[in-house]
Amino acid sequence: MTPKERAEKSAAAMWAEDHASKWAGMEITHVDEGEATLELTIAQHHCNGHGICHGGVTFMLADSAFAFACNSRNQSTVAQHNVISFTAPGRLGDTLIATAREISLTGRSGIYDVTVTNQDGQQIAEFRGFSRAVKGQLFDE
Repeated sequence: MTPKERAEKSAAAMWAEDHASKWAGMEITHVDEGEATLELTIAQHHCNGHGICHGGVTFMLADSAFAFACNSRNQSTVAQHNVISFTAPGRLGDTLIATAREISLTGRSGIYDVTVTNQDGQQIAEFRGFSRAVKGQLFDE
């Protein structure tokens, strides 16, 4: 199995049980070893009292992209610590694109950066996730 095939099979196994990301309206548009891209179109129910995308929704999108990237090797992996900086608001009707890429993987610990942009390429947020591999796999290999 190639690394891309493993990443795709891992993503399919996770997606089958990821009710939160599906509930929010996310879609996986790319996955490969150590990377993933998810998209979400901002609907009215994603907006806060200021009429912009709720920061928790943006964080959730980035966190989901991070999860698919750090689980791409069929090793069960969870978040250890995450941080996000919001740089611009997402607006009703925007499509947010979260692109996760692996920065470092040493032993059981990984570091991933996720850039969230809108459909015009404007940066909305920058997220850094720290992962920890745990026991188990997403599918039998």
